[in-house]
Amino acid sequence: MSRTETTTGITRPQASEHNKGLVQGLSAYGLWGLLPLYFVAISIASPVEIVANRIVWSIVFCALLLTLTRAWPQFIALAKDRGAVAKLALAAFLIAINWLTYTFAVLNGQAVEASLGYFMNPLISAALGVLVLKERLTRLQWTAMGFGLGSVVVLFIAYGKIPFIALALGFSFGLYGLIKNRVGRTATALTSLTMETALLALPAAAVMAWLMARGESTVFTAGPLHLWLMIAGGVLTAVPLLLFGASARRLPLSLVGALQFIAPILQFAIAVIVLGEPMPPERLAGFSLVWVAVILVCVDLARQSRRRATLAA
Repeated sequence: MSRTETTTGITRPQASEHNKGLVQGLSAYGLWGLLPLYFVAISIASPVEIVANRIVWSIVFCALLLTLTRAWPQFIALAKDRGAVAKLALAAFLIAINWLTYTFAVLNGQAVEASLGYFMNPLISAALGVLVLKERLTRLQWTAMGFGLGSVVVLFIAYGKIPFIALALGFSFGLYGLIKNRVGRTATALTSLTMETALLALPAAAVMAWLMARGESTVFTAGPLHLWLMIAGGVLTAVPLLLFGASARRLPLSLVGALQFIAPILQFAIAVIVLGEPMPPERLAGFSLVWVAVILVCVDLARQSRRRATLAA
């Protein structure tokens, strides 16, 4: 048996890839959790303008990265793969819906419900991992998902209506993660993201031109600070997605789903503390169940990390 291989078949390179994917996933969700602060800073723009702007500047940023990393040949090879391009077209459609829904929610005083949508993501990702990819969950993960499902039921009752924003966010990003997990076998995080944004770039540029023609654009009319903040939207869009794409290629989908608790915790805190959205007792009860699920997931992640470190040693 190789010195780098254990009786379970896990090698040191595999453990290293897993740890790298874990760091990338944590970084991606941490950045997404702070996005409401960015949207508040550019709130004079409409949700449609913000999303179109994010797409246009994202493709510029991705093209620059392709040039710096000399990855254009890989991108061209991906563009010739019709099956992969078709999957990425669906991924682009899903992420555009996700961006537009989330931006609308934050700018219209519904950031708490938006955080609920992202609390649902681990449930959806884990379900897709089990049903579609035949992955297995640990007992702690099953228990955490049970608490998460209970919290969703309580919050649905607390809202007194179907939370369409939460459902749209949860399902659009859950399905997006599934597609990225599959495409990740044949494309890198950078090339797949570039393809997604390239497919959205022309419609986004058309929307920006239409808004400018109607005098409803704020990009070049609200001062230099606003302009630079809007340009920064490309970086703030691309970097977390690159990290997420790289993480989804290295980790099981069920574990990627578990990491998604990080973003809604930060979003929830910002919505309540910074944006001052109401938090009645019934909502607090529902979110308390989510926090129990978060603790269980963290315990499970710590156990898995120690086990892999022991096996690699």
